[in-house]
Amino acid sequence: MAATGRKHLVKDFNHFITCYLCRGYLIKPTTVTECLHTFCKSCIVQHFEESNDCPKCGIQVHETNPLEMLRLDNTLEEIIFKLVPGLREKEEQQELDFWKKNQPKENGQESLRCLPDGGASGCADDDGEGGEDGDYHRSDPQIAICLDCLHNAGQSGESSVTDLMKRFIRCSSRVTVGTIKKFLSLKLKLPSSYELDVLCNGEIMGRDHTLEFIYMTRWRLHGENTYPMVLEYRPRIDFG
Repeated sequence: MAATGRKHLVKDFNHFITCYLCRGYLIKPTTVTECLHTFCKSCIVQHFEESNDCPKCGIQVHETNPLEMLRLDNTLEEIIFKLVPGLREKEEQQELDFWKKNQPKENGQESLRCLPDGGASGCADDDGEGGEDGDYHRSDPQIAICLDCLHNAGQSGESSVTDLMKRFIRCSSRVTVGTIKKFLSLKLKLPSSYELDVLCNGEIMGRDHTLEFIYMTRWRLHGENTYPMVLEYRPRIDFG
């Protein structure tokens, strides 16, 4: 005899798909790897600006940089979008509106487009140098950045790390620091074993951090409203 199925409502799953901090649906759900509690990315990032503890269980996530212990949960994000009609479209439109509002005006500077996957073929200058993919994610929200070289006297390997000929670039907000590092290595003709650090406001950025993440958590939250967003690069310092 077949069991009678009960129709489930979205509210039945609210406990699993809402943020402990804002009480809304999880947007870009981000999990704390130390305790596996999940929050909206913007909510947990803002919380970690004031505290190193998990807001739900109180465990210390990291002594100095709890942001390094965050991981996006793409699977949960897809589940939430399937459960809540119209949520994906709403969030995508809000993101597009934000970046259009903050889009820097063309000022004659050279531009660059990078693929978020970070492949060497994913970067191209206006002169056509780069990969064969003709899209370069031009439909993504764009962000303008300036890449400045940090010249530190006596730093090992400094002679190999120089200023870029084209420091001002424009690319997808989804581009990661890892992609920027690969782009720098390509342009500066660095050996594959050479390690770079990318910094914003003097703080080393994680390899998986996107430009959008850095803008929202490092540039804008620190009162920087100028464009383009400035990122600095230097040879990796070995403290060992």
